[in-house]
Amino acid sequence: MNNLIDPEIAVIDVRERTKKLAKKFEKRAAANDENDKFAEDNFADMKAAGLLSAGVPKELGGGGVKVRELCEMLRIIAGACGSTGLALSMHTHQVAIPAWRWHHQDAARAMVEPLLRRVADENLVLLSSGGSDWIGGSGKAEKVEGGYLITARKVFTSGAPAGDLLMTGAISEEGGERTVLHFGVPLGAPEVSILDTWRTMGMRSTGSHDIQIDGLFIPDDKIPLRRRAGEWHPAFQMIATIAFPLIYSAYLGVAESAREIAIGIAGMKPTSHRTQSIAGRMDTALTAARLAQNYMIEVVERNAPSAETINDVMIGRRLVEENTIRVVELAMELAGGASFYRKTELERRFRDIQAARYHPLQKEVQAEYAGAMALGHPVDRIF
Repeated sequence: MNNLIDPEIAVIDVRERTKKLAKKFEKRAAANDENDKFAEDNFADMKAAGLLSAGVPKELGGGGVKVRELCEMLRIIAGACGSTGLALSMHTHQVAIPAWRWHHQDAARAMVEPLLRRVADENLVLLSSGGSDWIGGSGKAEKVEGGYLITARKVFTSGAPAGDLLMTGAISEEGGERTVLHFGVPLGAPEVSILDTWRTMGMRSTGSHDIQIDGLFIPDDKIPLRRRAGEWHPAFQMIATIAFPLIYSAYLGVAESAREIAIGIAGMKPTSHRTQSIAGRMDTALTAARLAQNYMIEVVERNAPSAETINDVMIGRRLVEENTIRVVELAMELAGGASFYRKTELERRFRDIQAARYHPLQKEVQAEYAGAMALGHPVDRIF
């Protein structure tokens, strides 16, 4: 498949645009954080710069940027504003997944192409309800003539104030079976409302409000996927394999920026063995996080989602979580008392990085999945 433009040129262009935007976002981050304000200006800037359609194939009007470069984009943005990076990652993975299908699943092209074209042509913001729609699913789908009536409350919907389309699902209980139906929900529908619920310790500017859906009709032909609730489906193996390297790029960016702040503060202090030791442990943890993140990306680049790739990605995700949190803790220690002041902006990174704990697979479940895989036991219901 021949791109219309050299892909290397596109990658450099996106990188440079991202770096310019990051300088603006850094100046806004503290005020947005202190006021629980969604980073709407940042989303407007990212729209104008073409970052929202960066992952759409060039042939469909987008930037044609692959997962590895999208991860770099998210890392740079999150280094300036963790909330913006994390919220953008939720949109970006919802673009990267159909883009991957367009490139690698010929049978799926006709299904995913309209959405990808809309993202490029209309600059749509896609929302993910992954926080409430993991393998078990959530919400109610009541069968009616020609489709379903949906009633649900979706939590952790990052970017909600800027969203156009919520990629979500609900559970139908026809014939005694719990089946998760997947579909898109237009945020402008009268049956859909955003609830002002996002008051949190960290990542305060993601706008991850709850979304309430009350009796929205979804036609049968607008449900592209049906799966059994409570077990891994091949589609979710693909989704999780691609999504988590992107999401955890944001946390890597937060950790890298914390490291830079701490080094700058420590550099003004007298040399000591203690500060050298803390800085060395911090950089060791950061290198571990970078290696784990790169491993996750390499797993995506195999282009073969499976139960095994879930295991590999989730091991990487756990290592990025643990080591990025450790980096920021050591950055606080290295900076000393100065880190306690908001003006140093380390304490915001400390609060933001805590969110890395809460995405699936959380540590006990991840360990169980990895252990079952190692022992040759079934993993289809471990999530």
